[in-house]
Amino acid sequence: MGKELSSIEKVHARAQAALAESPFHEMHHLRVDQADGSIRISGRAASFYHKQLAQELVRSFCPGAEIVNAICVDDDPEE
Repeated sequence: MGKELSSIEKVHARAQAALAESPFHEMHHLRVDQADGSIRISGRAASFYHKQLAQELVRSFCPGAEIVNAICVDDDPEE
């Protein structure tokens, strides 16, 4: 495969960096993985809003790619 990254790997790296640089601190700890042409987001979020926000941010870097949103939403942040 050589030193050149595939386009999905480049997209994956940019999507991970976008989450890490997000003004929403809790997105900094989310993880982006790629496998078989799809992008998977995982980790924990305090709300469904943040889960969806992360998905749309990643989608902006991966138009046309299958996005698997495996982020768990904490029902009770005090636990």
